[in-house]
Amino acid sequence: MKQLGAGVICIAVAVIVVSCGGGSHGASAAMMSAVSADTGAGLLRVPEGRRLNVAFVMTEGATMIDFAGPWEVFQDVHLEGSGMSLEQQHPFRLFTVGESKEHIRTSGGMQVIPDYTFRNAPVPDIVVIGAQRGSKGLHEFVRVAHRKNALILSVCTGAFKVAQAGLLDGKTATTHHDFYERFEEQHPKVKLIRSRRFVKADDRIYTAGGLTSGIDLALHVVELYFGRETAARTADYMEYESDGWIPPAQTAE
Repeated sequence: MKQLGAGVICIAVAVIVVSCGGGSHGASAAMMSAVSADTGAGLLRVPEGRRLNVAFVMTEGATMIDFAGPWEVFQDVHLEGSGMSLEQQHPFRLFTVGESKEHIRTSGGMQVIPDYTFRNAPVPDIVVIGAQRGSKGLHEFVRVAHRKNALILSVCTGAFKVAQAGLLDGKTATTHHDFYERFEEQHPKVKLIRSRRFVKADDRIYTAGGLTSGIDLALHVVELYFGRETAARTADYMEYESDGWIPPAQTAE
């Protein structure tokens, strides 16, 4: 972990072996026992005639897994029987947005050029904010998106950015466990919840804990839009066997 400037950056190093399109591992028994035959449509409304716009905020030092984990979840959602084209079957339109279209370096040194700036990005339905250094336009972008009813999702110390935008006062939130005390000191109006994969602040704001917690939050959002079965099928495709995305009261013992 290290702090860069005013922002707080979580650094993760992973060694990954990926097998795509091969045999199926199936989801964990605990997860699948919590999945009914089909819970049907989710709780959040899907816009008619278009895909859901998902904006991933990218400024200097963005932590790789904080955006890559949720990105993988949303790109892997497949709606069977939704139409013939790939666009119809994949309901999320993903893009990156930053202060400018100059390249930034993520954790580990990868260079990324944002697709859009905060000033010309499409209106998002969902905004994902991971740990990163931040920029002067980030807070206003998040506030405007929130006013337009976007779903705001933070991962790791991205919760600091949402709090700095003034969207968490009087609400609950979580962040990476290494930064609990700092978060409480800097944001005394926010009630910090510890040891949770993600926390619902209100119907339009969720905060996740560190790093892989963002995968769980993204799967939960898939469930909110498209139901438990679709989220479970997505997790199974990813060979993601954690059931952390299922609300605790609904998780099998």
